[in-house]
Amino acid sequence: MNKESSIYIAGHNGMVGSAIVRLLINKGYNNLILKNRKDLDLTKELDTKLFFEKNLPDYVINAAGLVGGINANIKYPVEFCSVNFLISNNLLKCSSKYNVKKIVMIGSSCMYPHAAKPPFQEGDILSNKPEPTNEGFALSKIMSLKLSQYYSNQYGLKTLNLIASNLYGTNDHYDLENSHVLSALIKKFVDANRMDLKEVKLWGSGKPIREFMHVDDFAEALFFLMKNWGSNDFINVGSGEEISIKNLAELIINNTGYKGSLLWDKTKKDGMIRKCLDISNLKKLEYKHNISISEGIVKTIKEYKKQIEL
Repeated sequence: MNKESSIYIAGHNGMVGSAIVRLLINKGYNNLILKNRKDLDLTKELDTKLFFEKNLPDYVINAAGLVGGINANIKYPVEFCSVNFLISNNLLKCSSKYNVKKIVMIGSSCMYPHAAKPPFQEGDILSNKPEPTNEGFALSKIMSLKLSQYYSNQYGLKTLNLIASNLYGTNDHYDLENSHVLSALIKKFVDANRMDLKEVKLWGSGKPIREFMHVDDFAEALFFLMKNWGSNDFINVGSGEEISIKNLAELIINNTGYKGSLLWDKTKKDGMIRKCLDISNLKKLEYKHNISISEGIVKTIKEYKKQIEL
């Protein structure tokens, strides 16, 4: 991939897509193809085909799709399963047909079975059933990345298949109904502090342990692996650092100045108790993330405060 290559970033307005765009521009890649959802509906095969015919991208990075937290996944499994797979199916089909040099597919740690023993190894995929609370999303990602491998093996399409840990950071969304856990916690405590609330109630017990990676680190890892991972095998991409939801909430509290009480609604489901990735393959390539969870939280809190003050 050189500086003149045409690179289509699907989902460029989202948290992951926008981080990839920022990174590529900073590295001097200016031939980027960007389309808003209103201008190109990737769930429609004909629209996607006509787009590829017209633009003929050299590389495709699939950061598009429907994402959300545990509550959204429980409420909308149809949308999380069907929308994400339709997008992946259409992008892979067109990338193969129109001779794309490489397509990057981005999976999620949600792909791993509920019964898998953490830290999850890439070979654990399909060894058992997914976690029920995000089964629709998990199945869509499993099908997408497996289909990517099939296109690679059967038709020679070069693919990079990444499995991301929990991502957060710049350009995340803060809708409490559908957001990820870290951004939801930041919103809750920043807002509570501004409104001088005396207590904040959080979902579940606080016991689950998660691995978080700042989205800018993920974009750097993706760029690194484009050059250094030549296989179509899945590869985990994460920070290797774990934290409980309880400790995460306390870290955010310390950085927002919230002084009220913290309550846990234990009637709500926790999901997997521990979800983290084995990043041995990434470490063997000597890639190391740069942004610690403490640094990332401070940065993200500042960004959210700036957003609500506009």
